[in-house]
Amino acid sequence: MSTPFTVDLNCDLGESFGAYYMGNDEQILPFVTSANIACGFHAGDPSVMRKTVQLCLQHNVAIGAHPGLPDLVGFGRREMAVSPAEAFDMVVYQIGALMAFVQAEGGLLHHVKPHGALYNMAATNSALATAIAEAVYKVKPNAILYGLAGSELVKAGMKLGIQTAHEVFADRTYQQNGTLTSRRQPDALITNQEQAAQQVVRMVKEGKVKSQQGQDVAIQADTVCLHGDGPHALAFARHIREVLQQEGITLAAKTPKSR
Repeated sequence: MSTPFTVDLNCDLGESFGAYYMGNDEQILPFVTSANIACGFHAGDPSVMRKTVQLCLQHNVAIGAHPGLPDLVGFGRREMAVSPAEAFDMVVYQIGALMAFVQAEGGLLHHVKPHGALYNMAATNSALATAIAEAVYKVKPNAILYGLAGSELVKAGMKLGIQTAHEVFADRTYQQNGTLTSRRQPDALITNQEQAAQQVVRMVKEGKVKSQQGQDVAIQADTVCLHGDGPHALAFARHIREVLQQEGITLAAKTPKSR
């Protein structure tokens, strides 16, 4: 029997590269329904991309490209003065790289979600958002574009006729305008798993989130991001999944529309 509420749980994966190991990919996959795989610019490398794609297929988790800025040292979380044309090229390049591994393993690319600073810049910069949406449209027009709920990125995708998913965050706090609190602020992250779970339940069921200014902000929750690189990421993911299921919320990735 279906429930009136359905949400996707996504996680950023494949962020190890070379001799550097990050995240709990294999352990966290049983708790999520879609994965965003780093494409080599902010993290990841070809071998890690292939192995992560294989793991996702083994766990029946929807696979997405996670293109970021070319900034390994800053993990793609530092803003760069990139033009829309440069952003378009970066995203096309990275989607193409991951899609090749997905096809080589017999899978299908499900979605695209920009990473870090590129994601946040595209949330408010309409020209950058349009360039990213066009890159998705021209490479994989039936892929779902994940973007911050209510952002310029989601609006750009909708204008082009791309299927979109409004994304919310379990472990981040929000500002009154619907943007995420900057990681430079001490109150940017939610570390209490019960608080995070209740924030997610409210976003899914009520379409609201309490801002840091103390007022409710309307929000659409199609997909929830669970970060996989924190020290307690696994326990966090397990708890949030359990709470959502207890609340009668169905967990499933969005089904791409045929094009």
